[in-house]
Amino acid sequence: MFDRPRSGERAVLVHIDFSSEQDNDALDELRELALSAGAQPLAEVVANRHSPDPKYFVGSGKAEEIRDVVAANAAEIVIFNHTLSPSQERNLERLFQCRVLDRTGLILDIFAQRAQTHEGKLQVELAQLKHLSTRLVRGWTHLERQKGGIGLRGPGETQLETDRRLIGKRIRALTERLEKVRSQREQGRRARQRNHVPTVALVGYTNAGKSTLFNALTGAAVYQANQLFATLDPTVRRLELPEGGHAVLADTVGFIRHLPHDLVAAFRSTLQETRDADLLLHVVDAGAEERDEYMHTVRDVLEQIGAHEVPQLLVFNKIDLTGDLPRMDRGAEGEPERVWVSAITGEGFDELRQAIGERLHDETVDGWLQLQPSQGRVRARLFDLGAVREEREDEQGGWQVHVRLPLREYRQLCARESLDATLQERLH
Repeated sequence: MFDRPRSGERAVLVHIDFSSEQDNDALDELRELALSAGAQPLAEVVANRHSPDPKYFVGSGKAEEIRDVVAANAAEIVIFNHTLSPSQERNLERLFQCRVLDRTGLILDIFAQRAQTHEGKLQVELAQLKHLSTRLVRGWTHLERQKGGIGLRGPGETQLETDRRLIGKRIRALTERLEKVRSQREQGRRARQRNHVPTVALVGYTNAGKSTLFNALTGAAVYQANQLFATLDPTVRRLELPEGGHAVLADTVGFIRHLPHDLVAAFRSTLQETRDADLLLHVVDAGAEERDEYMHTVRDVLEQIGAHEVPQLLVFNKIDLTGDLPRMDRGAEGEPERVWVSAITGEGFDELRQAIGERLHDETVDGWLQLQPSQGRVRARLFDLGAVREEREDEQGGWQVHVRLPLREYRQLCARESLDATLQERLH
């Protein structure tokens, strides 16, 4: 029988550079993750390999070296900056005689600490159970087979099978409950669409200052701290715009390299706010040495969740630390593309609000639409979307409809109903 060692806070960090990867700066991020989880890093081990070792991931020689480091520092846990297989974790724990945690397990632990709302806790538990379901071989090797013979027959179902069945049942229950939460969120989104309230979502690499910016723009009191994943649960607040308009601003969970797939799947309902937004504010730490790599990571995650086609406005934050001046950069066609701000001092907020207002205005269709008597289905769909502001019947039995809706939804409607170009040109 293999009993897993208990975990503690005294940690040894391990990072391996593979020839096919470019993660030379990832050890700093691992250190921040460990600190965010409450660990106390005592030592760090770095090595180079061409490919992972099937048994120990790091090779037998390096594994023994790590064992010596663990013993010398009286460490209670070894944290790998990589995804380990269940057998690799089990082999390493037997060798080190202490708990071994991989990158996915570390991030899951941080998320479990950060979740505050009912939905967030459900999402974290779902991700943890999916991760655990692949690692049930640990601790139950003595029950992997049913014994035969007189006095040695098992109860009919091994403990491993029982655990798998119970975890599967709990996963199904959590999935159903999260689906109900998703439906409630969808109702809220439809209500905002009917009221013609545009949605702006904050996205960015974790610790880029999204929550600080969110609080400063909306007057909210979302928890903020200089640590990874300081906030987890999504928050929605009203955002006042120039010329008397307003929008809904949503703060979302920060992204990170190699974000576990289970987390992306579990938080899909939360990230729906990102996919359905009219505009994304991609917040970037202007002073980060790896800011281009972080921006690339955010784009990758947005593509994973299907939000890569949502219009983006780059917001370079923390200019109070870089010495940059607040400004707004425009693209070739004159639309705002980048804004340089400081969420701490408020510098650049006027430019940011102006840029958001311009981008939302540019992404909205507002005008009169001529519909023929045969296009009653299009008219009904416009009412369903809450896009009709005013309507007049014409002498031919058709309708002149004043509509206002996001450009993206209007284009989707035109494609779905096979509306021709001449119809679109009747907007004025």
